[in-house]
Amino acid sequence: MSDEEDTGRAADVMVRRIALSIQTGELKDGQTLPAERDLMEQFGLSRAVVREAVATLSNKGLIETRPRHRPVVRKPGYDTAFGALESIVTCLLQEQGGVKNLFDTRIMIEAMLVREAAKNAGKSDIAALKAALDANQETVEDSDAFYLTDTEFHRVLYQIPGNPTLPALHRAYTSWLAPHWSKMPRLPERNELNYQSHLAIFEAILMRDPDAAEAALRAHLSEAWLQVKETFGDL
Repeated sequence: MSDEEDTGRAADVMVRRIALSIQTGELKDGQTLPAERDLMEQFGLSRAVVREAVATLSNKGLIETRPRHRPVVRKPGYDTAFGALESIVTCLLQEQGGVKNLFDTRIMIEAMLVREAAKNAGKSDIAALKAALDANQETVEDSDAFYLTDTEFHRVLYQIPGNPTLPALHRAYTSWLAPHWSKMPRLPERNELNYQSHLAIFEAILMRDPDAAEAALRAHLSEAWLQVKETFGDL
């Protein structure tokens, strides 16, 4: 076995032990790791191996590192989990059909969400959706602001079921797709079209009609994909 493989295996041992300590609560969120020299003594490892293990823990979202500061424990949440996928997703988006595949999964998720909203949204959920819709309408002439209110309208849909995985998924979708969306031309007439689509979704939810809500959502995102293709071609 090569020295590089030995180093990797030694680092893996430290990573597993620290990850377990975070999982069990022995190392708590916000707590700093021991000093580098103490970690070397604790695990019987060289400085290079300790630094490799710390880098791995940071990449996994289990610790936060800053120059000239000791690493800080960050107990992972759903944002951390999706964040750990960012580099992989970024690579996949470069493949033929990569953006379309991701966008299709968004359609499936949001179709489910609008059906759920039509069936079970409470008064506060409806109020939040209406507020987002009103803000969306007010920004039709300001494309940068409209993009933000567009994102907010969809974010509310991810909030309604009360499942913490879903808002984190929305933030991930927004982050992963933003490099493409930000390059699209934004025109008031296109903003108006998107606003009208949001209005149709909202009205179907308000009428407690899951089928109409899903149909409006699918029509909206299908049109959105056509807008993407006009800018980028097949992705």
